[in-house]
Amino acid sequence: MQILLNTDTHIDGRQAMSDHLETVVKAALGHYGERITRVEAHVTDVNSANKAGPDDIQCTLEARPNGRDPIVVKDRAGSAHQAIQGAVNKLVRAIGSTFEKLDQRPAARPQ
Repeated sequence: MQILLNTDTHIDGRQAMSDHLETVVKAALGHYGERITRVEAHVTDVNSANKAGPDDIQCTLEARPNGRDPIVVKDRAGSAHQAIQGAVNKLVRAIGSTFEKLDQRPAARPQ
């Protein structure tokens, strides 16, 4: 699973944030193994750096399951790490629901 981090100019996307993202995503989604090819994170400051406020950091996560449309979730928080964690929690639920539905489908029978 490839994990990518993108930030805007108001977010400091240092190695520590990238490491945090990779650790959290692998811990939460690692058991899906080869079913997910890539997870891409976009971390932005929705109010820009000029204003401070509660929940002004947004993390958008896009997961790409094999052969399926991307699954996208968003979360806002006061810090980038909190926004990443919140988005990962939402992504776990969304991916779990998607794969659960797929796994319950009867296999196609050859004719």
